[in-house]
Amino acid sequence: MSFLASSVSRSARYLSRTPTGVRNASTKSLRETLAEIVPQKQAQLKELKAKHGEASLGEIKVENLIGGMRGLKVMLWEGSVLDPNEGIRFHGHSIPDCQKVLTPAKGGNEIIAESMLWLLLTGKVPTEAQTRELSQELATNGNLPQYIEKLIDSFPRTLHPMTQLGMSVAALNHESKFAAAYEKGVKKTEYWTYALEDSLSLIAKLPALAARIYRNTYYPGKDIAPIKADQDLVGNYVDMLGYGDNEGMKEYLRLYIALHGDHEGGNVSAHTAHLVGSALSDPFLSYSASLFGLAGPLHGLANQEVLRWMLAMQEAIGPDGTHDQIKEYLWKTLKGGQVIPGYGHGVLRDPDPRFTALQNFCDVRPELKNSPIIQLVKKASGIHETLGCDLSSREQIIAAQPHLKELHLANCISPPLDFSASFSFTSEVAPGVLREHGKTKNPNPNVDATSGCLLYHYGLTEFKYYTVIFGVSRALGALTQLVWDRALGLPIERPKSLSMDAIEKIVNKS
Repeated sequence: MSFLASSVSRSARYLSRTPTGVRNASTKSLRETLAEIVPQKQAQLKELKAKHGEASLGEIKVENLIGGMRGLKVMLWEGSVLDPNEGIRFHGHSIPDCQKVLTPAKGGNEIIAESMLWLLLTGKVPTEAQTRELSQELATNGNLPQYIEKLIDSFPRTLHPMTQLGMSVAALNHESKFAAAYEKGVKKTEYWTYALEDSLSLIAKLPALAARIYRNTYYPGKDIAPIKADQDLVGNYVDMLGYGDNEGMKEYLRLYIALHGDHEGGNVSAHTAHLVGSALSDPFLSYSASLFGLAGPLHGLANQEVLRWMLAMQEAIGPDGTHDQIKEYLWKTLKGGQVIPGYGHGVLRDPDPRFTALQNFCDVRPELKNSPIIQLVKKASGIHETLGCDLSSREQIIAAQPHLKELHLANCISPPLDFSASFSFTSEVAPGVLREHGKTKNPNPNVDATSGCLLYHYGLTEFKYYTVIFGVSRALGALTQLVWDRALGLPIERPKSLSMDAIEKIVNKS
């Protein structure tokens, strides 16, 4: 059923039993919520163009043109903004904010994809009821068409998992409501409703796509668990991967997928979806292109490179390597002309709050306390945690994240002796070496420094598959923006290019 038909049907049913005809905000569906917000955003954009269309957002230098356009303010992106010092904010909410207010899974503690998706799409924090309703809708629409199953099953096992995912997502274009509506001549003002239907359909099906690719590539012949209607998107994904009895893996992937859902629009995968979508390619084709950008070594393969490097270091110095041994290995890597993977960021200049969130996850999961690979990450990154025992301070921390109490925070973190009531982050090994080396603007660890290592700990050791999980996650933000691109009527993207001769001609005139 299309958005238009479904929304009319829902409204009619509601109005028939509600005298006022007005639904409480906490009970409105995602579509109803968006239908209210879209006109407001359209008016905001219209006013912005009218009042500030000629305002400058900065100058463009030759170094920007030949340096990957890094830092240029040339994209509209609604879901998130990345600040070099504060890190990512989703409609103004920091990661700690999101951990406080976004709904976790039933019986779980971590943010789930559905609550993050709602926030990205609407800018509003969903109620638990709204989150559960969205979970149920995604589960209901999560099964794959038979022709897609046959397509995936026909792929050779040696075909890279990301190639399989991109091809499968593109083939789902056969299901596109947007493409069908465009062909029939639907009004431009209705584009966004069909883009939304395609986007929700793709997000619903990505776990089944990704899981089938995993099982066929690495465990052929094994049955895939059915989708449970009462379970969240990532919970079902982990079940289908074959790790359903591993609660730690479920909780970790819930957090990972929520945190990786959006990182503003300038990165390769997000920008690619926006660029291809600007030609009015449907969300399936647009996100397929995005996935092939994500597959590049400089974008989506970073956590694999970190894990390979960490395992090589572990083999060289042993699981109980000292700080001096780690420092020596770091210098060996740098003097060999290589980079230390997992450190620095193209935008961030302070520690990546996503890394901090994953480290906090490690601290409250008892099964990670003695993990050799996780402990080596901590030593390499120079992170040490101390939490004071002052009652009022501890209550404030637990009040901010209630699930910490359930996970016995006091038993998971070093015993408090100094009553300092603080987390101290010291830079002792990798960041110190990188500062001394002097060629890294941001020597702090980013999210890749630990994300792949956690997957490895929980038993998912197939490195080539890691980017597929990233692809399941990044759909939340990229597809959200495609909906808003159509709602705001953004034009096809067409920047001006220059040859080196043309650049020289311009600069020599000035």
